[in-house]
Amino acid sequence: MKSEYTEQLLLKGLANNDSKAIEIIYKDNFKMIQNFIINNNGDYDEARDIFQEAMIALYEKVQSESFVLTCKINTYVYSVCRRLWLKRLQSQGKFSNQMEFVEETVPIEDDIEIHEKRNAEYEIMERALSSLGEPCKSLIEGYYLKKMDMQAIAKEFGYTNADNAKNQKYKCFMRLKKLFFSQYNIGE
Repeated sequence: MKSEYTEQLLLKGLANNDSKAIEIIYKDNFKMIQNFIINNNGDYDEARDIFQEAMIALYEKVQSESFVLTCKINTYVYSVCRRLWLKRLQSQGKFSNQMEFVEETVPIEDDIEIHEKRNAEYEIMERALSSLGEPCKSLIEGYYLKKMDMQAIAKEFGYTNADNAKNQKYKCFMRLKKLFFSQYNIGE
């Protein structure tokens, strides 16, 4: 609920040329677009150009009273940038697939729907992880997010060896999985 409120404030700020809102949208999204474009035959300057075009498109949309954003800002920006970048690659002859019918092959609605579903799943996982409790939460974060090996986890959490740490991680993971799917199934 809080993030929805924040998103609406950012959109209103963008519509009113609020530099703080524009800066937040930029900081929250540019790195993702930069990585996408650099990983797909582009460079930093092209990423900046594409991102700027997407920001202009979003700005023009929020100027309309009837515009309602049905996804997160980052999902919208990513989808617009992706489409713009694919069109640019096609025009430069760098994209080898048939791109004549980009509108049919990459419908933005499908892109947004996929990202919305993924964002919802991430939020459910975040809630499940938060309700997991200690030491499981820290152990799971250590292994999956901090990429710690079992020796380091055993040492940090006081297990006698890596095998015991591995067994505990498995038990914690099973609890997390159960929490995730109990919340996931409620949402569907």
